[in-house]
Amino acid sequence: MSVIKPFKAIRPTADNAAAVACVPYDVIYDSEVREIVAENPLSFLRVTRAEGELPDGTDAETANARARANFEQFIADGTLIEDSQDSVFVYRLTEGEHSQTGIVACCSVDEYDQGLIRKHEKTRPDKVKDRTDHITAVGAQTGLIFLAFRNTDTIRNLVAETVTGEPLYDFVATDGVRQTVWRGPNELVEAFAELPELYIADGHHRAESAKLTRDVCRDKNPDHTGDEEYNFVMAGIFPDEDLRILAYNRVVHDLNGLSNDDFMAKLAESFHVSETSNKQPSEHGTICMYVGGKWYELRSNINYIREPDAIESLDVSVLQTHLLTPILGIGDPRTDTRISFVGGGRGTNELERQVNERPDAVAFSMFPTTMAELFAVADMNEIMPPKSTWFEPKLKDGLLVHKI
Repeated sequence: MSVIKPFKAIRPTADNAAAVACVPYDVIYDSEVREIVAENPLSFLRVTRAEGELPDGTDAETANARARANFEQFIADGTLIEDSQDSVFVYRLTEGEHSQTGIVACCSVDEYDQGLIRKHEKTRPDKVKDRTDHITAVGAQTGLIFLAFRNTDTIRNLVAETVTGEPLYDFVATDGVRQTVWRGPNELVEAFAELPELYIADGHHRAESAKLTRDVCRDKNPDHTGDEEYNFVMAGIFPDEDLRILAYNRVVHDLNGLSNDDFMAKLAESFHVSETSNKQPSEHGTICMYVGGKWYELRSNINYIREPDAIESLDVSVLQTHLLTPILGIGDPRTDTRISFVGGGRGTNELERQVNERPDAVAFSMFPTTMAELFAVADMNEIMPPKSTWFEPKLKDGLLVHKI
């Protein structure tokens, strides 16, 4: 079963919602944070990225103390209010012709431990510690883990009925994405109990941080029962049929000491390489590459001894296994400083910009991973290469907060 729990949300007043709502803490550059918080004193980035209003080089402990102070000030001055009733929420994001409607509730950290909330990425200990310290300092989970599930008629019907009512929030954010939130029926708790599992779409570090926070709080509480708020993690939970995955592209900052000609020769050992005017692959099995001011199309010519499994057949796996590691020397892309990742929403112009700034750099434009591929890997209890998926639109921070 999948446990979801209503909670007493801390959330902005309707008048403040548009100003408070902000992008997730980990998808925005430091310079952008500083610009936003300077222009908008109600931005929830003042809680999730409090260092943006402090001098460069401020230590994490000081930044987290400022985050807590800002959070408490938002509550004290009425920017944020605390619900008196436990609720599940229905949350819709609309961007152009695309719309996705899910729920926001708290999920069981125990079920995450047990593998009933399935993951597909590894996490970095330093990033987990960073968010754990933030959660414990603020005393709240300030952003949503993004979960996916296979929909049921019962859940569809409950959600469809809810969205005919008056929303708590309905506004278009600065990124053009319409945000609509309703208070949902508690019958959703029973409906989700029929689901055998949930899947992390995005937010592995938030999930792991919630687990570590639970462990710390549990160890400090001699009267621990398992019902405390720290045993649950706030999540946005969306049906897979609604979700849209964009490419997660790569830029490698140099050619690992190779000349351009030598690099291209090594590529030809594992890939068919041809110049192209395309900047994005049109199908699975194709990778577009930008190097030396030109775009190329790469198609694997690798002869497999056996049919590749769900992980090996991912385009990001082919790139990592047969190009990034053996040719460019990128062993662990999670920690190697020679590689950076560019979410599909930033477009191929960003790839060209980064490569053009470095004479030896190379960029790879990927075909998006599918939800079916994500589910297949997670159901195998296996791990995708880092940064395999980029979901858009992004869920907002600040609209709903879970106090622990």
